[in-house]
Amino acid sequence: MNAVVKRSETKPEHRWKLEDMFADQSAWEREFAEAKKQIGKIAAFQGKLSDPSQLKACFELEDELSQHVERLYVYANMRHHEDMAEPVYQALSDKAKKLSVEAGEAQSFITPEVLSLPDETLNALIENPQLAPFRRTLEEMRREKPHVLSQREEMLLAQVGNISQAPGTIFGMLNNADLKFPKVKNEQGEEVELTHGRYIQFLESKNREVRREAFQAMYASYGKLKNTLASTLNANVTKNIFYARARNYPSALEMSLFGDNIPTTVYTNLIDTIHKHLPLMHRYMKLRKKLLGVDELHMYDLFAPLVDEYKMDISYEDAKTRVAQSLKPLGDTYLDVLQKGFGDGWIDVYENEGKRSGAYSWGAYGTHPYVLLNHNDNLNSMFTLTHEMGHALHSYFSDEALPYRDAQYTIFLAEVASTLNEALLMHDMLGNSTEAREKMYLLTYYADQFRTTVFRQTMFAEFEKIIHEKVEQGDSLTPQELSKIYYDLNKLYYGEDMVVDRDIEMEWARIPHFYTSFYVYKYATGFSAATSFAKQIIDEGQPAVDRYLGFLKSGGSDYSIDILKKAGVDMSSPEPISQAMSVFEGLLEQMEQLTGAN
Repeated sequence: MNAVVKRSETKPEHRWKLEDMFADQSAWEREFAEAKKQIGKIAAFQGKLSDPSQLKACFELEDELSQHVERLYVYANMRHHEDMAEPVYQALSDKAKKLSVEAGEAQSFITPEVLSLPDETLNALIENPQLAPFRRTLEEMRREKPHVLSQREEMLLAQVGNISQAPGTIFGMLNNADLKFPKVKNEQGEEVELTHGRYIQFLESKNREVRREAFQAMYASYGKLKNTLASTLNANVTKNIFYARARNYPSALEMSLFGDNIPTTVYTNLIDTIHKHLPLMHRYMKLRKKLLGVDELHMYDLFAPLVDEYKMDISYEDAKTRVAQSLKPLGDTYLDVLQKGFGDGWIDVYENEGKRSGAYSWGAYGTHPYVLLNHNDNLNSMFTLTHEMGHALHSYFSDEALPYRDAQYTIFLAEVASTLNEALLMHDMLGNSTEAREKMYLLTYYADQFRTTVFRQTMFAEFEKIIHEKVEQGDSLTPQELSKIYYDLNKLYYGEDMVVDRDIEMEWARIPHFYTSFYVYKYATGFSAATSFAKQIIDEGQPAVDRYLGFLKSGGSDYSIDILKKAGVDMSSPEPISQAMSVFEGLLEQMEQLTGAN
């Protein structure tokens, strides 16, 4: 394995061109100074927002300031992510964060002041032609009116914002800094310290004893802190309920969905539809048990490889070619932008010393999107590339088509474009695969995406719903109660062919997403919507492509549910989830045919 290179040693063609955003740091400092000036100007509008011309000028300044702050923040943090030990960009990142908070505080009077206006005044502003570009903003404010408090109360809630982050911050410190895991034996019989990063590697080992030991060591470590971790999660749930009640929402779930205007039926629909299709998950577990050749399938067998010794070496150049080939069904307009992204400094490709781990797509309105990767020459990295480029092109088309306010798409929509790219890549690879072992490898890879992104995230979503409802009803969340709820859900989701090891009851304690409450369901709905889109594009061709490109250009110009509906995917019905389940069933049928399983 090659040593990780320093940032200065990476090739220029493998680095993103942040100069496209700011030529140098002095350009950043000039824009920072301009943003500070604008922050000073916002207060002049206070008390004048019933006047249409004043309100228009205020919104225009707000947009200008927001774009400055966004560019400054994104640039500073992306520079910081290039090498997180570099003190110059650590300081720049902190400076940008403080500016963002300052701008937020300066603008915090706008919404409460507009909402303090009499209904007839607000309705007249909504209908005023002068304010046409901001009509949607004003309509949203009117929709939010029952949940926005007085100016003094809003200031108090803003001031407790840092306190409200405490449960997530404490969990993060416990999980990433203080929690220590024991040593376990690797495949060579060497004692190696268990870490978060190595855990999945151990679970993917062909040696069952390695998998079992890592699994038990992981959850025993969390078990020793179960009281602290239960208190921390309970504090997060209590915080959510406090905000829901303070803002006059019937429940924490409704508060979380309100921003995207998602009916709670979309959330419950997902859980109910997946429950109906749990026999498919149970069928996959039965098949996994057969393919692994084990008498009992345990929780630590879920990531074990089903295809022996099959490795796909895919260079970055090859990955770009294959991704472009798989996205041909989306047409030349899409492919032209994709190639621009590949060739024009959008992507930071390889790992270097101090670089932020993982992958993301990010950017600021008015500049092209960027993608951070830590590319390895394997199948997973190729799927990461197409996934992040899906996000990037969604942002590109949205920003190009719409003004700033309308271009920002919601997180509910964010995973659709990225996952659609993955679905088309998998469809292309399966269609071109002639070797049985390669095909089986791809089928298991895709089936596991359904298992982890649809079934598992829905199980997480159901867990969150149950624990919030319990606290709302006055119950407390003891470690024993949390563990029982979580264990019973695993029994339900994995079925009779799985031995649900008692250790798994502590898994709730290590899921960071439970501190960003009611978020994980979006992975499952996004995956289902994308699978539905992919199926329509493959089956219908151009009409479906046109609808999909229309979706990409819609940004946040309407409610998420309505944007998807116009494009042919109705998430208020079970249909897209059922379509995704039919694709999953097709994968299982192909796997069963290849292996002769019933």
